[in-house]
Amino acid sequence: MKERYVKKVFNGRNTKDGAGVKLVRVFAKNEVIELDPFLMLDAFDSDNPDDYIKGFPWHPHRGIETITYLIEGEIIHEDSLNNSGVIRDGDCQWMTAGSGILHQEMPQGSSKMYGLQIWLNLPRESKMTSPRYNDIYSKDVPAIVEDGLCIRIIAGEFQNEKGAFMGEYVKPLILDISAKKDKVFTHKTNIEENSFLYVFKGKGIVGKDEILEKTAVVFSSGDVLKLTSLTDDFRFMFFSAIPLKEPIAWGGPIVMNTDEELKTAFAELDSGKFIRESAK
Repeated sequence: MKERYVKKVFNGRNTKDGAGVKLVRVFAKNEVIELDPFLMLDAFDSDNPDDYIKGFPWHPHRGIETITYLIEGEIIHEDSLNNSGVIRDGDCQWMTAGSGILHQEMPQGSSKMYGLQIWLNLPRESKMTSPRYNDIYSKDVPAIVEDGLCIRIIAGEFQNEKGAFMGEYVKPLILDISAKKDKVFTHKTNIEENSFLYVFKGKGIVGKDEILEKTAVVFSSGDVLKLTSLTDDFRFMFFSAIPLKEPIAWGGPIVMNTDEELKTAFAELDSGKFIRESAK
């Protein structure tokens, strides 16, 4: 078996998005080759509503899926197809933008806003699929609980247990893992997949490399990952998927395969022809 080791670490940068939401952009455009099919990761952790209350008012997406996972907090979302919903502690909102959608995500004031959003690319043949929403509620997320280790399976399949959601276009494995000190997370991986994790808090170790909180850690290719917790409060998200290996043309909230497709998307936005699907 070939063990995966730490290939690269991303610390991210503080920034603002939407109408002024403070967050950490952990990775984005410059890192997509190593993280394909994952495009962008934003993390948020604040107990001050002023940091996030203005939210993400109406904006477009095309060609991607956005996955918002909350550890704590509340976000109301709605879109141009008349979908709406609320996600709270432990919930996840999985949106397939496909051919084009307008939506807004509005965090509500709470004691803490804590979680992340990741963008997942769509393959060429699915870029213009019909948009849709999937709200994944905490009560529906299966968990494998062992001595000092809790593994919540958000998406994909782990240890023969199916997660709360199975990707239709790209099929990632997404896990939320909490571990006590000295506990070992072991996962036999598909050697073709790109794998990484984001640490919410605490620290762990892979081989001789310590993994610290508020960082994303990209792993080398391999058959197995072994990660040991160094603290009692170690919590991280694990992501893995087979890369698409397709060209990327990226303009703000729209990700296509060619510059011409990108140009068309923005022209349709300007002309009012961006939305292909009618409201329900």
